[in-house]
Amino acid sequence: MTAAAPRFRSFRAESWPSAITSAFVVLCLLAAVGCGGGEGAKREFISVGTAPIGGVFYTVGSAVCDVVNEAQGDRGWRVSAESTGGSMENIRLLSQGKLQFAMSNSSITYFAVRGEEGWEEKHATQSVMTLFPNIAQFVVPAESEIKSIADLKGKRVYVGPEGAGFEYFVRPILAAHGLSMDDFDARYGSQQTAVDLLGDGSVDAAMIGGGTPNPALSQIAQAAPVRLVPFDEAARTKLIADYPFFEDATIPGGTYDGIDEDFAGLNVGSAHLVTDASVDEAMVYEFTKMVWENREKIAERHRAARAINEKNVVRDNGTTFHPGAVRFYTEAGLWPAE
Repeated sequence: MTAAAPRFRSFRAESWPSAITSAFVVLCLLAAVGCGGGEGAKREFISVGTAPIGGVFYTVGSAVCDVVNEAQGDRGWRVSAESTGGSMENIRLLSQGKLQFAMSNSSITYFAVRGEEGWEEKHATQSVMTLFPNIAQFVVPAESEIKSIADLKGKRVYVGPEGAGFEYFVRPILAAHGLSMDDFDARYGSQQTAVDLLGDGSVDAAMIGGGTPNPALSQIAQAAPVRLVPFDEAARTKLIADYPFFEDATIPGGTYDGIDEDFAGLNVGSAHLVTDASVDEAMVYEFTKMVWENREKIAERHRAARAINEKNVVRDNGTTFHPGAVRFYTEAGLWPAE
């Protein structure tokens, strides 16, 4: 990106020597900018798409930007977290060159790179780093008659923020249990909306997803007794076998108030850091290196980021990794052997 020309205050010459000295300083600075006077003189603005403020994506994405800004040395990067509509918008903004990196749910990226399930074209999105699991489950009041996912038929069900892409993992889950989105009255809104809707009885069930512990689910469980609707085990096993972004995930008992037993859940698509295939390999290499080496600082901001570890970071979720990231992981001994 072209460096912005520096601004200088106008000055009035009090004497010829001072005027000559000031003019000389101005010329030197202009020469440094125009002629590449060292790495410290350059400015490159890097935007990282996250999600609406208040969610795990924004918190972790902001932490990623902070550690890169702190660790970059004299590269002259200015890295900023951008609040966006989430995964779907981020993928489109990457393709348009308006973002350099972004957060996304890997279930949404999976279909975007293939041009399937409503994506009109194949997007050249590539993975940089697998970050943390997104655990999602249907939640109902403790006294609800809903005992299984099949029981959602004909009910009022909150399914996520409109336009955020929850449908990309909700639809396969429903299909594995013999349902579709047409089988119930779907409601949309923020996860805070879900807290209110379930609390006042405006919906019968709510699909709550994100990092664990999930703030919305914690709030719901603190307000009134709730249950997590179990997955049919055969359906859960098939989902994990059929889609690379679905993974087994256990929610330990005691994570949420009143839910004392371990829950056999699903990672419905790990959050991952992504970029576009067109982004410079050297930039992706350096960015990946700095995030990895400062992962503990990111985890201090949200404990979901503790999953940025040797076991998880290069996990295959069905999206090709960018060559710059692969180069770093190979050098670090993290990339699996062929």
